[in-house]
Amino acid sequence: MADAEIPSATFDTILTLDFGSQYTHLITRRLRELNVYSEMLPCTQKLADLHFKPKGIILSGGPYSVYEEGSPHVDPAFLDLGVPVLGICYGQQELAYRLGKDNVVAGVAREYGHADLNAKRLDDQGHVDRLFAGLEDHMKVWMSHGDKLARLPEGFHTIATTSNSEYAGIAHQTKPVYGVQFHPEVSHTPNGIKLLKNFAVEICGANQNWTMSKFVDQEIARIRKLVGETDHVLGAVSGGVDSTVAAKLMKEAIGDRFHAVLVNNGCMRWQECESVHERLTKNLGINLTVVDASKLFLDGLKGVTDPEKKRKFIGGTFIDVFEQQAEKIEAEAQHTTGAKVKWFLQGTLYPDVIESISFKGPSATIKTHHNVGGLPQRMIDGQGMRLIEPLRELFKDEVRALGEQLGIAHELVMRHPFPGPGIAIRILGEVTPERVEIARRADHIFISMIREAGLYDQIAQAYAALDPSKAVGVMGDKRVYAEIIILRAVETTDFMTARAFPFDNEFLSRAATRIINEVHGVSRVLYDISSKPPATIEME
Repeated sequence: MADAEIPSATFDTILTLDFGSQYTHLITRRLRELNVYSEMLPCTQKLADLHFKPKGIILSGGPYSVYEEGSPHVDPAFLDLGVPVLGICYGQQELAYRLGKDNVVAGVAREYGHADLNAKRLDDQGHVDRLFAGLEDHMKVWMSHGDKLARLPEGFHTIATTSNSEYAGIAHQTKPVYGVQFHPEVSHTPNGIKLLKNFAVEICGANQNWTMSKFVDQEIARIRKLVGETDHVLGAVSGGVDSTVAAKLMKEAIGDRFHAVLVNNGCMRWQECESVHERLTKNLGINLTVVDASKLFLDGLKGVTDPEKKRKFIGGTFIDVFEQQAEKIEAEAQHTTGAKVKWFLQGTLYPDVIESISFKGPSATIKTHHNVGGLPQRMIDGQGMRLIEPLRELFKDEVRALGEQLGIAHELVMRHPFPGPGIAIRILGEVTPERVEIARRADHIFISMIREAGLYDQIAQAYAALDPSKAVGVMGDKRVYAEIIILRAVETTDFMTARAFPFDNEFLSRAATRIINEVHGVSRVLYDISSKPPATIEME
């Protein structure tokens, strides 16, 4: 992503360095809720490679022990940058360990769950440290650790304790460096967001100016600077909110030099191409071309069952189709103005990036997202069309707020996500035209029933998937051996964590009955109650 597109070049930024905690993304979320821009990078990030100076740095928690060989450690240059630092859980231990290897030991009493925290007074007037300013002397916090500090690091003093952690909060005596053993970013720490505000706003001095209205203005200006006055942009749209908002933003920035393309890969939802064409052209004024490449995709997916191979094939084939379309658009543009199609737009979001980035040590790739992991090497290397991703630093709820800011109708903004690979990654096992049709019809029934029940806006994402195995059933007094449909519906705000939507049994029973009766080839319907983590929202 070019520097001209990075929000941290414009907004005060709190940098969170991730040591692999399942809660790390929540730090960024909480700060943005405070209108403070925050960005999350892996703990392996080198300061020399960073293109901005953060207002403050947060070291996240993590599943490792700082004293073990191979454990991740922060680039020391970050701690010498002269900006405030807050270490959370593993991050606190990292700060202490750097000053003395005996400062951290394996906890003799592991601490998971709620704890009662006491903020320590520092003087006779009863003043507490700035990190706890305005907070109660006694507060509930959420602990999740086995190791803890055995002693105070040199130059620090204690600002909070619990019955198990005598150094639950520490502060440097002369520098704005802090550590807490608990997790202020989780909802189980009721006043945690106030503590994060104290750090980001009061201690770091970050402006609370991260709003979608300002982001729109800044992003349009960045796009115009990046693309220039003559270049054209080709944009991939799928009908989902991400690509729709990205397309509208690009339309606002460069007008008719933006060309949206919807590729029918044969794995679209029920009447999806028709409805997307009407919404984008008539409602949003976007120049959209629909390319039917269903045979190309379905033929290429024959015999492919591995999820990653599916995504790689679909991502690469999408680019092939888009590049062919770019050549056609470029030929027309050069005939009149001599302009070229140099840019390729994608609606990649922050959760896509977080889940697709893998770095040595703390985290591992969960799955390759089609937006960030399925691109051919020539695009990654900057050959051919260059990638432009204006939503790359945004969470889903921020994208919806951006859509509202751009004047997109509420119905479109709140539309459930639909992945670029489409139904292909909701069909476990081989993708065939027959199996796509079964999944498509079941999905249409399920979503229609959700809308009729008035539940659509309460659910973040819902769909019907197809299991790779079959099951025995009885229909018309005859034995059948047919497909299994898996229904999935989740509640979430940021799509980093999610839980199954609690349908009542009567609704699920009616949905199962309709799908089995109306979709030929289905004998059984299941409802997936898995949360994320450990499961992902999509099947593949």
